[in-house]
Amino acid sequence: MIYVGKAKSLRKRVASYFRNDVYGKTAVLVKQIRDISFVVVDSEHDALLLENSLIKKHQPKYNINLKDDKTYPWICVKNEPFPRVFKTRNIVKDGSQYYGPYSSVYVANTILSFVKELYQVRTCSLNLTQENIKSGKFKVCLESHIGNCNAPCVSRETEQDYLKNIASIRNILKGNINDVKKHFSEQMNAYAENLKFERAEALRKKIAAIDAYQSKSKVVSNTIGNLDVFGYLGDEKEAFVNFFKVVNGSIVQFHTVEVKQNIEESQENILEFAILDMQERGISTSHELLVPFHIKGFENNKITVPQRGDKRNLIDLAERNLKYYRIERLKRKEKLNRKQRDVRVLKKMQEELRLEKLPMHIECFDNSNIQGTNPVASCVVFKNAIPSKKDYRKFNIKTVVGPDDFASMEEVVYRRYKRLLDEDQPLPNLIVVDGGKGQLGSAVKTLDRLDFKGNRPAIIGIAKRLEEIFKPGDPVPIYIDKNSETLKVIQHLRNEAHRFGITFHRDQRSKNFIKSELESIKGIGAKAEEKLLYYFKSVEKVKTASLDELSEVIGQAKAKVVFNYFKAKKS
Repeated sequence: MIYVGKAKSLRKRVASYFRNDVYGKTAVLVKQIRDISFVVVDSEHDALLLENSLIKKHQPKYNINLKDDKTYPWICVKNEPFPRVFKTRNIVKDGSQYYGPYSSVYVANTILSFVKELYQVRTCSLNLTQENIKSGKFKVCLESHIGNCNAPCVSRETEQDYLKNIASIRNILKGNINDVKKHFSEQMNAYAENLKFERAEALRKKIAAIDAYQSKSKVVSNTIGNLDVFGYLGDEKEAFVNFFKVVNGSIVQFHTVEVKQNIEESQENILEFAILDMQERGISTSHELLVPFHIKGFENNKITVPQRGDKRNLIDLAERNLKYYRIERLKRKEKLNRKQRDVRVLKKMQEELRLEKLPMHIECFDNSNIQGTNPVASCVVFKNAIPSKKDYRKFNIKTVVGPDDFASMEEVVYRRYKRLLDEDQPLPNLIVVDGGKGQLGSAVKTLDRLDFKGNRPAIIGIAKRLEEIFKPGDPVPIYIDKNSETLKVIQHLRNEAHRFGITFHRDQRSKNFIKSELESIKGIGAKAEEKLLYYFKSVEKVKTASLDELSEVIGQAKAKVVFNYFKAKKS
């Protein structure tokens, strides 16, 4: 079996697959058809149920795949004497009741903690039949001693009282918290009237805990009762269905399922399939369903497609949650597949830049000599298309006089790769020069002077004006699409090199400014300058110091020279 479908008119549905304009997966499906059989049922609801059961039984290749919730936690109320309440990921059909699924373990744990705060439910797995309890084969455990269990195993709590608490827990898990709160309030008032204030205080604390828990629920409207809300978001490959359970006007549960489409399906079919699956598993239990568009096959439910008001706001909220869910899912997928993403980006760069090797190691150079002073250069390193900051390097220009960017580029490129070659360090696969043909030519001239022994890196230059990529010996630049990941990586490289170089240049200018202020005073040498900076910490404090203060540091004669210098400069 390769596909299961339903339709009011089977003739029209089947004929639609054999038109001349079918394409993609539908055309592949048609080529594999060997036989067609059909079953006639009484209603659309029966057709939906039959389709669902056949898909689950045969798992046809081209039907939609609804991802199950094996990874999501449920809260189980066990079918046994003195039922336990616990978290599980496995549903066992033994008469136990399951509530959920919950979107995260944290949410499930929070609800369980709240339940245990209100009720003393056993956590042991003892077989508490009446015969075993009466035989006296059990002993009181630590949980009872610390007040977490009322010890039904030694008849300190009757099964009737225990089941009353379980009924209240079921109400909480269903979202009917007001009934539990009302029951506690009546008990508290009764205890207070009988002067049992300690018991009344204990119940008052439980009511406060209920109020705190209830305040965390998303309150929709006091006029809305109990209903289930479904949102839909999808494209030709996958779809998402969001579910809200609203009880007494508050959202008490939410859930999202993913649907993978193996062939083109209508959004109505996908939503119908998802809702039916949630109903079968007990997730959706309300009589009224809010949906974003009309669906069929749910005669036992009241289907509403709201257009305005609070109910429409619920549909909008569900759809907004789906958009966030898809964004976060893509982020998680990208994070989990970071290596795959990096390789894909690098292969794209190799293709668009016409490189022989995958540019796994890239280095980018930039010069900084603002106003012609303190010329410096920076080299930033990217590995697997992301910055490797521990490998960044900065250079003071030593052999070039004045603002000569071409000569400065020759110097830093030579110093960088001469050292890597001498120390037998790994060489980059690609060198990026921030500048046009001139800067690139200077760098290439330097590389020609070095012996790379057949392992010479590729090199490109990027011009600032039109984001043109230049390669050695090619007069025609490469223009890369502005949205290309290759261009974004290169721009990131250039910006990072510029940032790193500017920061280093500012530091150098600041140091040289401090030195020049004191060195320019005739008669003050390096030792006197060092003493002044060590004592006063800054040139500004030296300027404002008195003659006596200066004399204590460098002597009276030199102190007069410094004092008179700054006094004359100030006047």
